[in-house]
Order: sequence, then structure tokens, then C-alpha cells
Amino acid sequence: MRRTPLLSGIIYIILGILFTYIAIQNIQRNEGWGIFTYFLIIIATFDLGTGLRMVAIHFKIINNKQRK
Repeated sequence: MRRTPLLSGIIYIILGILFTYIAIQNIQRNEGWGIFTYFLIIIATFDLGTGLRMVAIHFKIINNKQRK
């Protein structure tokens, strides 16, 4: 079974949301911003960006198939 860009994008978006949630919990628990929190936010940013890009690629592929 092939993994489509849509499925990959959804997985990346879910991971980005999860890392953001963990970072927020870390801030509340430690009452501040630590190096681990910054690391989580950077990973969440990359995951969300990649997820949105993959979803956009999926819809571009669908549009190109419909035009042909």
C-alpha cells in the first residue's frame, strides 16, 4: 500500500500538534522556557510546515490529474 502525500501530511500535522501540546505542558510545569521547550517548538514548527506542504502537494496532484 502506497502512502499518499495527504496521509503523510495528516501524520505530520498530528505530530506538530502533539509536540506543541507537550511544549505547552512543559512551560506550565516548569514555569518557564527551557532549552527542551525551544527544541519542542522547533520540531513542531517543522512538522506543521511539512504537513501543510504535503497536503498542498496532494491537492496539486489531484488538480493536475483532473485537467488531463
